[in-house]
Amino acid sequence: MADTFYYSRDTKVHLTDSAGAIYKIPVLDGFSFSQATNATEVTLNEMATSAGVSRRARQMFTDSYAPAEWSFQTYIRPFKSGGGGSGEHGSVAHHMVEEALWNALAGSKAIGVSTSGNLGPAFASDATDAHIAFTNSNRAELDTFDLFFEMGTGKANPTIYQIEGCVVNEVSVDFDIDGIATANWSGFGKIIKDVASMSTATIIEGTAAGDTNNYIRNRLTDLTVTNDVTTATGSNASNVVGVTLTAANSLIKVGQVVKGTGVTAGTTVVSIDGTALVLSAAASLSSVVLTFSNAGMTDTYSLTLTGGTVTISNNMTFLTPETLGSVNQPLGHVTGTRSVSGSFTCYLNTPSSGASSADLFEDIIEATSVITNSFNLKFIVGGTGGDPRMEMNMSNCHLEVPTHSIDDIISLETSFHALPTSIDAVDEIDLTFVGPVVE
Repeated sequence: MADTFYYSRDTKVHLTDSAGAIYKIPVLDGFSFSQATNATEVTLNEMATSAGVSRRARQMFTDSYAPAEWSFQTYIRPFKSGGGGSGEHGSVAHHMVEEALWNALAGSKAIGVSTSGNLGPAFASDATDAHIAFTNSNRAELDTFDLFFEMGTGKANPTIYQIEGCVVNEVSVDFDIDGIATANWSGFGKIIKDVASMSTATIIEGTAAGDTNNYIRNRLTDLTVTNDVTTATGSNASNVVGVTLTAANSLIKVGQVVKGTGVTAGTTVVSIDGTALVLSAAASLSSVVLTFSNAGMTDTYSLTLTGGTVTISNNMTFLTPETLGSVNQPLGHVTGTRSVSGSFTCYLNTPSSGASSADLFEDIIEATSVITNSFNLKFIVGGTGGDPRMEMNMSNCHLEVPTHSIDDIISLETSFHALPTSIDAVDEIDLTFVGPVVE
């Protein structure tokens, strides 16, 4: 009887969420999963006997299993359901083929499960768009799911591996200028098992061979960079320099430029006392929406991307008990610091109109009094108004000084860190997906 070999090309991946819905996840070549053991080595360290013998043996003990690790890459494929699908796809609404992974990145419940308190899914959709919110991500635990890797699909006896209790630790979206929008996923699980069978996917809409109009082309991506920090509404009713805000905002700092209806050009924040501000020029600002911007910087920069990446990480840690006399298995996960960061590259240029990448470099490096700058970055992967597209809006990004890359055409790479508006907020990033009808 001939040996049976298994090929990565014949592999299918299914995901079963905590509510029992089963998704088919089309992955790209290069997926991996593994699980290691934590072992203790015991050695002897003694001098020689009178006969010149010194024992040199060792013993090994398996203490526990390390958490399983998995990673794979998927295309970002939003689509609009025609209403003929199953489960959550039974009504006309926008979805993503890989939406269960996006939900697990930021949600504490599975898609379709009702929100209770601050427990709930991250995914929401309607006929306009699909949205991933991080509202319910300030939790010690996020939603879990099981992954199934079927090796040898179509064979009489395929080999199927199940990874129980999976969590999404990190996702990275890369902007390869000549490529298709992809997401690189990685995470952990409790244990890998060899199982006899796996259930058929119940959520398969958008993955048919003919559904090729929901791939996003990176070359169409555009980026908007503005230095608006925040907005607030003035409440004073007379022509005085004191402005009482409707709510305190920790992003407002002395020296920032203030703009709004009736505000003199060049007005800045002179001092702050609680929620009361003193401005450098008097104005009647009752019910006027004020915008506070980085001091000394241009409002908007005209940048054309040549590449970039955005990474969202949960910094997960898996806990494993350490009971003597048994091989311990991972107990479960706890979340760490949520981190949203990345970088973008563009050519060093000075356009005839508008602020350029050269202006961005100059403004940041000369802002010696701005401890934490704040920029609004909006990546529209697929282009403004494009269909399909993915929008990543980060309204409070701290930009590092851009670095020059000396090549045939000189370019700049700028690293950024998306921050919340307050230490306990969950508004570092907002994700929106819009797709075409594929059904």
